Amino acid sequence: MSASFAFYLCEGFQLLDLAGPTAALTAANRLLGFEHYRIKLVSNRGGMVLGDAGLGLTTNLAGSFAAETIVVVGGRIEPMAEVDNIAGFRLASGGASSIASICTGAFLLAAAGYLDGKRATTHWQFAQRLRDLYPKVMVDADRIFINDGAIWTSAGMTAGIDLMLARIEVDHGAEVAKAVSHELVVYHRRPGGQSQYAAISQMEPQTDRIRRALTHARDHLAEPLPIDRLANAACLSVRQFARLFRKETGETPARAVERLRCEAARIRLRDSNDPVGTIARLVGFADAERMRCAFLRSFGHPPQTQRRLDQLPSPNVADFTCWPPLK
Repeated sequence: MSASFAFYLCEGFQLLDLAGPTAALTAANRLLGFEHYRIKLVSNRGGMVLGDAGLGLTTNLAGSFAAETIVVVGGRIEPMAEVDNIAGFRLASGGASSIASICTGAFLLAAAGYLDGKRATTHWQFAQRLRDLYPKVMVDADRIFINDGAIWTSAGMTAGIDLMLARIEVDHGAEVAKAVSHELVVYHRRPGGQSQYAAISQMEPQTDRIRRALTHARDHLAEPLPIDRLANAACLSVRQFARLFRKETGETPARAVERLRCEAARIRLRDSNDPVGTIARLVGFADAERMRCAFLRSFGHPPQTQRRLDQLPSPNVADFTCWPPLK
């Protein structure tokens, strides 16, 4: 028995959002020794679709054949809101038993109304935009991927591989999924969430001096970190350090330290049952109230709410051995 997958492309699609998931499925076919996953490319008009790298791919007309799973490939967000693309996607997904999105493909699912009242994720850089444009969607920016009923959404780019590994595990078991991950040289089940990449990548400095200061801050979060201590770690005067830090990270040193402390506290909240006040002290906040205010600035939620959100159960293959039909 085979499974048909249709990857829906819009103008400006991101090639990695397509290549990663299809590589996982074709690797599974190779390891299984037969073509379980049949892959087609579709679009609202069919024919050639140009990606963001300037490469064009030939697609089939949406709705020209029945696919069990429709996957929206991420890319430029603006084309996904076009009426023709929304209509084409609805046509393509009409007979599907499940739909999924890679990265910013969640914007098309949201525009078509599939994410109303659903938990969903997307690339961390665009999570707030998804919240603002579609307030009915319950956006969780830290998840690598999320399954809510028949709807699957994944974070940025390579997270599409994580999503497909989960699907392969549903269909063929953990050993096959693990073998595919080994072939692709990726995690079978990636640890952590997007926040571990977001906070660091947003503050990646250009010079060794600012990098040393950030490393010093990460290694000593529980201790006082006034600007003169960070400047000393960078071997700069306070004035030089403040100016260079802002230029390279776009933030003040105080705000950067606060964000690092928030990320450290969030991990502790998720992975332990320690009281909020205890965690606040362990990551360097003066008290629980200071941490609460910092969480509101960073995440839009107080610590207790963030803990509940982060401790919601992640998708477990035992929970979705059957893919429910779309309503």
